[in-house]
Amino acid sequence: MKRVLFLCMIAILAVSCSKKVKVNGVIKNGSPLERVEFIDASGVATLPLINMGVDNKGNFAGEFVAPNNGMYAMTYAGQMAFVYLKKGQNLTISGDAMSFPNVFKIEGDAKANNDFLKEAQAYMEQYLGKLDMSILSKDEKSFLAQVKKINDDLTKNINDLKIKTKPDSDVVELKTDELKTHILTFLSQYETNHGEAVQQPNFKVSQAFKDYVKSLEKDNDRMIKRLPLYRNYLLNKIGEDFQKFALAQSDKSTASMSAIFAKYLKGKSDYSQDTKDYLLAFVISKFDLNPFAENTDDVMKVAEENINNAEVKKDLNSAFDAVYGLKKGTDAPASALVKADGSAAKISDFKGKSTLVMTYASWNPYIAQSTIPVLKEVINFYKAKTNFVFINLDDTKDQFLKSYKAILKDVPGQNLYAEGGLNSAFAKDYKVYGFKIPGFTVIDKDGKIAGPTYYNLGEPKFIEMMNKLTGLNAPTAAPQAELAPDWDQQQAEPMPEAAQPQTK
Repeated sequence: MKRVLFLCMIAILAVSCSKKVKVNGVIKNGSPLERVEFIDASGVATLPLINMGVDNKGNFAGEFVAPNNGMYAMTYAGQMAFVYLKKGQNLTISGDAMSFPNVFKIEGDAKANNDFLKEAQAYMEQYLGKLDMSILSKDEKSFLAQVKKINDDLTKNINDLKIKTKPDSDVVELKTDELKTHILTFLSQYETNHGEAVQQPNFKVSQAFKDYVKSLEKDNDRMIKRLPLYRNYLLNKIGEDFQKFALAQSDKSTASMSAIFAKYLKGKSDYSQDTKDYLLAFVISKFDLNPFAENTDDVMKVAEENINNAEVKKDLNSAFDAVYGLKKGTDAPASALVKADGSAAKISDFKGKSTLVMTYASWNPYIAQSTIPVLKEVINFYKAKTNFVFINLDDTKDQFLKSYKAILKDVPGQNLYAEGGLNSAFAKDYKVYGFKIPGFTVIDKDGKIAGPTYYNLGEPKFIEMMNKLTGLNAPTAAPQAELAPDWDQQQAEPMPEAAQPQTK
C-alpha cells in the first residue's frame, strides 16, 4: 500500500512539475507550405518556441516548454493571434485556413481561459471602437469622468465574464492589467495633446489627474514583467523627456540608442531596477538588435553592465543568439547529422579549408528562385578554397530526400539532414529558427565560427569575410538576393507611438 501511494505521489509530482504544453490541431484546407508557430509573447526575446508543419490534411502537432503561464502568440500564414497557456496543458486547436488564426476554437485544458479572453477582447474592441477622439478636447473634469466610466464599464464586463466562463484568477488579473494599460495610454494622450487641441500650450493636468494615473500604475512591477503593451506605454510616457536628454549628449552621433537610454535610466530614481531592466531590454530589442548593426559588441556590453534581472538578461542573450548566430571564434558544434544514405556526419568532418553551411527547408518559398542562382555563383568562385554543406531542416527524412534532389539538383556540395528539423539538436546548437531560413554560417579551416549568420550572399561583409578566409578576391559588384526575413523593417526607428485604443 505504501509503495502504491509512493508511486502515485511521484506520478502526480511529475505531471504538476511538467512545463511542456502539448498541442495538436487541424486547419481545414491548410497548406503544407505554411507552419504553425508558438511564441512567448510576454518575454523580451519573443522567440518561437515551436515551429510545426501542417500535413496535406491540415493536421499539426507538437509540444514545447512553456517559460511561464501567460500569453503566447500563435502564427500561421503571416497572421498572428494570442492565446493564454499554462505549463503542462494539453489543448486542441481547430480552424479554417481562410480565417486562421484570426478565428479559431480551443478545446482541452486551455478552453475556459481562452474563452474568457476571446469574449473580453471582443467586447473591449467593440466598446473602444465607438470612442470619439474629440473627448481629448473636453475639460479635464469631464474627461476624467468619462475615462473612469470607460474603466468601470469594461471592468464590469470582465467580472461578468469571470462568472460566465470561470477562468483562472491569473487570467482575469492579466486582462484587468491590460485594461489599465489602455486607460493609462488614453490618459497620457490627453496630457500630451489636450493643450494643443484647445489651443492652450501651457496646459498642465491637475494633481487629481496625476493621482488617478498613479492609482492605475500601482502594480507597475507586475505589469512591466507581463505586458509588452505596458512597457510600450512607459516608453511613450518618457519619450519626450528622453529625446531632450539624448539630444544633449555629446556622443549622440556615435553612441547606440541603448547606451544613451541606459544613461538616461540611471537618473530615474522613481523606477525600480526591474522596471529599468525591462525597459532597457525592450529598447535594445526594438532599436539595436539587427544583423546589420555596426556596434553589436557595444550593445551587448550595455546589456551586461546595466541589466541586473537574471531572467531578463537570459532572455535578451537568447535574442542576441537568434539574431547574430554563434559567437565568432567559438568552436562549431559537432551536432549529429545524417547523409542521404543514412550514415552519420557532422560539420567537423569537413576540414582543411573554410566551410559555408546553408540551412534550408522545402517550405521556404524563396530558395529555388532567389537563393540557388546566387549560391551557384558563390560556389563557382570559392569552390577551390571552400567546402559547401547544405543542411536540410524539414520535418522528416523522406521530405529531405525529396527536397535536396529537387532544390539542390546540380549544385555541388554535401547534402545532410538534421533529424527532427527545427526541433533537432543541430537547430538548437546553431540557433536556427524558421525566420532565419535560409541562413549561412561560415566556419574557418580550424573549425571555428568565422562570423555572424548571414542571410544575403551579396552582403559586403560576407564577401569581405570569404575573401579573407580564402585569399581570393571576389568582384565588388556582388550579386544580391532576398534570402531571409525582411530585416530592413527592424532597423532603428523613432520611439514607438503608444498603443492606442481603437477610435473613430
